[in-house]
This record gives sequence, structure tokens and C-alpha cells, in this order.
Amino acid sequence: MFPIGLKFSIAAHSAWAPGITTPQEWDRWSAEPTRIGEGPEPSVRAMPAMLRRRAGFLGKMALEVAYECLGGRTDVPTVFCSRHGEVTRAVELLGELARGEALSPTTFGLAVHNASAGLFSIARVDRANHIALAAGQATIEHGVVEACGLLADGAPMVLLVAYDAPLPDLLAQFEDCDEQPYAWAWLMTAPAQDVITLSLEAALPAQAAAAPGVRPPGLDVLLFQRSGARLFEHVTGAQRWRWSRDA
Repeated sequence: MFPIGLKFSIAAHSAWAPGITTPQEWDRWSAEPTRIGEGPEPSVRAMPAMLRRRAGFLGKMALEVAYECLGGRTDVPTVFCSRHGEVTRAVELLGELARGEALSPTTFGLAVHNASAGLFSIARVDRANHIALAAGQATIEHGVVEACGLLADGAPMVLLVAYDAPLPDLLAQFEDCDEQPYAWAWLMTAPAQDVITLSLEAALPAQAAAAPGVRPPGLDVLLFQRSGARLFEHVTGAQRWRWSRDA
């Protein structure tokens, strides 16, 4: 537990979702959040076409915001965090196994959790450290913990990329929130201006959040960041995560 909290600032940020692609559209969404539905995939024009074609819809969302947020900066550690990752590709591979078909090496390579981070580093010829993680309902919070650890180790800035999409039909019955497609990125630095604090306390089991119809935690965190709210609490299991913004 860290009741005092981890502190950081955001030097740059970006977000992308079907139908919500510009800062103005995200401002309108932040003022009146609506459910995000399906739509065309991002262009990811900054990535060479040969590598871009390998990425699926989820990966392209992550890559779009990573490129936009990082710009021309290099040697910046990255933390890619996604609760479900490329589960659609994984289900496709399991289907091939069940049918006794040969697995596609390309599909297998792109189904691993660090596939998007790997494509990003290869395309940019950037050997900076990259991490990919998943931690259930607290995936975003654990991504921030990892990024703050890298900042504490001396990195001047860390790119945090958060992204997810609805589960494939085969697994849809296991969704515990109203899954929606989104991706956002923060270029995190040590505390400077507009400091955000993330703290963790114990929570009673009865306080556990997340039920069908509730936004994904990643979108709630994005709403907290973009709306300028002073406080957001996310309870999952026995954990109470408290996001706050310095006055």
C-alpha cells in the first residue's frame, strides 16, 4: 500500500477512439461522455506501411496515440498496458488448433502481449526499454506504478500507452463492464505542473466496483485526466485506488 501516493505530471497526451479523434471531439466527450461504438480503424500514417499492415485494429489504436504523443522524441521508455490485449488473435489461433489446422507464425507473433510495443520500437529503430503488462481491472494503475518506477530510476520521461477493445463474441459473456474501444497515451514526467497523485488503500470486498453497464476503468481514468476533475476513486477487489489532482 502507498497511502502517501505516487506523484507525476503529464507533459503531452493524446487519445483516439472510433468517431472521437481530435482534441475538440475529446473535449466534447469529456463534457458529456457517450458510449463509444465501432468505427473505422486509425491510419497510423507515421508507421511504415509494411509494419502497419501487421497490426490489427487494437494495435493500430495503440500505435496511433503512441506516435502522436511521443512525436520525434527517442530513447524514451514505454509502458504499454492493456487488460485484454490481442485476445481476438488468440481466439483465432485456438480455433485453428481445434480444427487441426497449422498455426500462422505471423498471427502467433502478433498475438503476444507486447506485440504493439515491439512493432513501435522496430518501426522507430528505437532501443529504449519497453514493457507490456495486464493487471485486470487495475491495469491502468499498475501501468502508472511501473512508469513512476522508471521515472524514479532516472528516466526523464516515460510514455504510458493504454488501450483496449470489446472481447470477441466467444468471450463476451465474461465482460464485467461495458467494454468499448479506446486508446490514449501520456508522456509522464516527475512532478512539475498540474501534478496528479495516485494512492492505494485497502477496500472492503463489498465496495468492489465494476458491473455490467459501467465504463471500462481506462475510460474513467481518461475522463478524470481530460475533465480536470480533482478526484476519482476506482475500487476493484480489495484495492481502493485514489486519483487526485493538486489544487
